[in-house]
Amino acid sequence: MYKILKKQTLAANIYLMDVEAKRVAKSCMPGQFVIVRMDEEGERIPLTICDYDRAAGTVTIVFQTVGAGTKMMAELNEGDSFHDFVGPLGCASELVKEDKESLKKKRILFVAGGVGAAPVYPQVKWLHENGVDADVIVGSKTKALLILEKEMEAVAGNLYVTTDDGSYGRSGMVTQTIKDLVEEGKQYDVCIAIGPMIMMKFVCLLTKELGIPTVVSLNPIMVDGTGMCGACRVTVDGKVRFACVDGPEFDGHAVNFDEAMRRQQIYKTQEGRAMLALEEGDTHHGGCGNCR
Repeated sequence: MYKILKKQTLAANIYLMDVEAKRVAKSCMPGQFVIVRMDEEGERIPLTICDYDRAAGTVTIVFQTVGAGTKMMAELNEGDSFHDFVGPLGCASELVKEDKESLKKKRILFVAGGVGAAPVYPQVKWLHENGVDADVIVGSKTKALLILEKEMEAVAGNLYVTTDDGSYGRSGMVTQTIKDLVEEGKQYDVCIAIGPMIMMKFVCLLTKELGIPTVVSLNPIMVDGTGMCGACRVTVDGKVRFACVDGPEFDGHAVNFDEAMRRQQIYKTQEGRAMLALEEGDTHHGGCGNCR
């Protein structure tokens, strides 16, 4: 059992939990995720790792209530436990694999939308701890939905906050802030964008126009998290990939976002899954290639 040591409400329907999971904390890296289950019959819920403390043996997760499983999670309190807390899963961020001296010369921009601030934070924190500065744009619909601002401010080289309704920070979408920064003279060697699929799509359209290589994390489309359900199938550079086993990070300019978002909607119903199976044939199922 994996005890919840801390629970915090970050915003309406958005929660943070510190969970005692020593083996996961010992080996996880920024960009990876875990799968949690509340009991033996519970739903498998993949969640990106927001932070970790190797000495304390804890892993921090952030989640938004979007369905029955996450709503039940929100009812758990400090002292309660998860039945399963499996990980680390997925590939670590490409940035943590690069030479640190080379990283220090790179001009890096992170763009976080909504709950996407949670998976962005550990990457920026890791860079900061290794002497690498990165600019960070954090966007939310309103000030009330903004999360992890103080934490991000402590590790970002420059933090730019924007709200869709202009209630806090800069006004408008994150893409407008990217445009503004470039017009102000900022230059970037790479952009990492994490957030809702539609946000990542438009960030990639803009950065392609601006000539900025861009990495996206497709954790929002994961369901099973092991490559067997096929929900996170995505076409990248014309090839079939699965976010949970091949990613979650991909070249954003090579991702077919329109196809991925269409699959997200269709996959929700049994009829939709049957139609996808018919359309996609032998490639419909997940990364294991054997499930039926």
